[in-house]
Amino acid sequence: MKQAQDIFRVVGVILLGLFVLVVGVPLILTAAGITLGILGFLFGMAVALIKLAVAIAIAYLILVGIRALLR
Repeated sequence: MKQAQDIFRVVGVILLGLFVLVVGVPLILTAAGITLGILGFLFGMAVALIKLAVAIAIAYLILVGIRALLR
């Protein structure tokens, strides 16, 4: 049982290292001003989609409010 705990500990450290490489390095490079082409495009597209969703939600709420006032 002691070996299984050691294996889980090693696997956990490896997964933590992979997480830091996948998430941390692009964030640090972006903060430093070095944008990665595809990641920058994907992040930009995600932000644009969020902005579009917020605009649609606001327009919907305005339309529902106007409809409620007209009743």
